[in-house]
Amino acid sequence: MAPPLVLLQDIHLRFGATPLLDGAELSVAPGERLCLVGRNGSGKSTLLKVAAGLLEPDDGTRFFQPGATVRYLPQEPDFTGFATTLAYVEAGLGPGDDHYRAQYLLEQLGLTGQEDPAHLSGGEARRAALARVIAPEPDVLMLDEPTNHLDLPAIEWLESELKSLRSALVLISHDRRFLENLSRATVWLDRGTTRRLDQGFGAFEAWRDQVLEQEETERHKLDRKIVAELDWLRYGVTARRKRNVRRLGDLHAMRKDRREVRRAQGNVKITVTEAETSGKLVIEARAIAKAFDGVSVVRDFSTRIARGDRIGIVGPNGAGKTTLLKMLIGTLKPDSGSVKLGSNLEIASLDQKRAALRPETTLRDALTGGGSDTVMVGGQPKHVMGYLKDFLFTPEQANSPLSVLSGGERGRLMLARALALPSNLLVLDEPTNDLDLETLDLLQEMVADYPGTVILVSHDRDFLDRTVTSVIAAEGDGVFSEYAGGYSDMVNQRGHGVEAKAKAKAEGKASPAAAPAAGKPKETKRRLSFAEKHALETLPKTLDKLRVDAAVLEKKIADPNLYAKDPAAFEKASTALGKIHADIEAAEEEWLRLEILKEELGG
Repeated sequence: MAPPLVLLQDIHLRFGATPLLDGAELSVAPGERLCLVGRNGSGKSTLLKVAAGLLEPDDGTRFFQPGATVRYLPQEPDFTGFATTLAYVEAGLGPGDDHYRAQYLLEQLGLTGQEDPAHLSGGEARRAALARVIAPEPDVLMLDEPTNHLDLPAIEWLESELKSLRSALVLISHDRRFLENLSRATVWLDRGTTRRLDQGFGAFEAWRDQVLEQEETERHKLDRKIVAELDWLRYGVTARRKRNVRRLGDLHAMRKDRREVRRAQGNVKITVTEAETSGKLVIEARAIAKAFDGVSVVRDFSTRIARGDRIGIVGPNGAGKTTLLKMLIGTLKPDSGSVKLGSNLEIASLDQKRAALRPETTLRDALTGGGSDTVMVGGQPKHVMGYLKDFLFTPEQANSPLSVLSGGERGRLMLARALALPSNLLVLDEPTNDLDLETLDLLQEMVADYPGTVILVSHDRDFLDRTVTSVIAAEGDGVFSEYAGGYSDMVNQRGHGVEAKAKAKAEGKASPAAAPAAGKPKETKRRLSFAEKHALETLPKTLDKLRVDAAVLEKKIADPNLYAKDPAAFEKASTALGKIHADIEAAEEEWLRLEILKEELGG
């Protein structure tokens, strides 16, 4: 095996009294593809900075292979002193590097190279920083959250570009699909120390659970041994004094080890406050459109969203996703068309910019509104300290201003605020930003189990696949289409994923309703979506099966001896029959609605 290009051994680093890194290690061989994973606040970014030579540890050794080139992507790039993005990228090149590659990468990432770094958006800054570290094709490329602020086309382009590099990679990311597609080994930073798995991220979570389960087993064994020794100390027969003194010393050592064990950080406890059940129809949009300064952002879009639907909205940055979302929930009026909201709607929303948080507000006041120690959760008062603990905040942080929170902590706080509100329609705009993998797991479970309706905007492909039942995709020039299933299902139906705006236009894929060269934009006739066509084809078969199942249960219940012989079986059959009858009624209503819609649209 080739010697490592970068080697960290027994790295220790403290911030205050608590050790952040406590014997952490990292080895990066030529061409290796590592992902570095761990909780928010576990020290991943700190360890990466130590590996890049940007931060000195308190103790431990760091080795760089002489002559090896290392490039590090920070979460917050510094553009000070650069007049253009091209100048910024070229400053990262070495003497023998190709300067044309800097311009090529900027263009691939949607930049011209002439942008003023002082006026870049978060996404543009991230693209320029990526071009700077990738352009030299270094021996080791260290990337800290490279997909932050990127849209789906940019993320998928970045994956392809990184796969083509010969550089060794060390990745920190909350994007599961990104890690699964690129990593070949996993380093887990947990409670200051590192463990290595020589498999990609796809195998990590099962391995992590085994490790934690084994730790818990060992802890229980130590607890039982301490109890046994205490019993001996109190009631045992006195033997030789030296032996007893040694045994007593062993007991003290065990108790000291037990006290010093650093347990794994607890899980976020995500609960959602349910409101009164909404009507069956949640949102109905008919031919809605919106334009800004003469440019169509949403064009002639129609949909019906029923109670229990989980809708994902995807598209490149600037495609109008948030505009469409705001029109659907009634916070932005369309220029034409209509939006009808169902009855009893209670909306809770998570804003992608975290705009509702004032920097000077404390965590306590952000949750309670100020002047109180309680938060209403599920209609019941809960002490704010307990609710903060559910989202992994310490009591010491309760009176800290929000300005000191990390991105992940701000994301958790916004979730805590949104989920405390009674709701039956949950609106999430980029909910996965800055969340760690464990919190993402729980958010996915919460969305899947949420009794109401969910509409979310996201660039996270794995999150979409795990949570949504249909996807509304931006096709270009303000046209949106709806597809059944998650993101992968949408790709299979379209034949491609989300494309950058310029590419879609260049290839003529922007829209069948794109505006002509001159004159009034051509209107697009509403057509049945893929999901609606599929339902029309499958509902008759579904109804036939339900009626057969109902007939079987009716025959079973008709047996006069069933209740006497087995009351539980009779009750079970009766309950199942009632559910089947309700399913038949719902399926018949849906089939009738789609048939009427089909007739209205001219077949």
